Amino acid sequence: MRIAIENPDQSDVIQLIDDLDAFQKPLYPPESHYGIDIAALSAANVLFAVARDEAGTAIGCAAIVIEPDYGELKRMYVRPENRGQGIADKLLAFLEGEAMARGCAMFRLETGVSQPAALSFYARSGYARRERFGRYPEDPLSVFMQKDAA
Repeated sequence: MRIAIENPDQSDVIQLIDDLDAFQKPLYPPESHYGIDIAALSAANVLFAVARDEAGTAIGCAAIVIEPDYGELKRMYVRPENRGQGIADKLLAFLEGEAMARGCAMFRLETGVSQPAALSFYARSGYARRERFGRYPEDPLSVFMQKDAA
């Protein structure tokens, strides 16, 4: 497996984002969806990482939006058939390392109450629940988490 910072505007990466949306959209009403699109993922303040298997197939992705005071994790996804192999751990560690190298000292995220696997993964990765942040509205379906850089 190889993980690298890549341009999100690639057909196989767009398919990953589409698969993530297909997974999440049935879980929440439209007003509780806070994912960002390919154009936003291509912004200068976004680090977008892709995990690829030995054949070069995109099997996972994640982004960190670098804000002035923190980095926000967005669009973390690993294909279901590739889960359980430590890919998410490696992808998150890689992306956090890239963000820390650019001066990021704190990470935040928003995820949903209907994603227990994600909540467990982030807790195991050192993220703790916190109050709402940024421009997110009050939403009982959202869970906000934070981690200080190591």
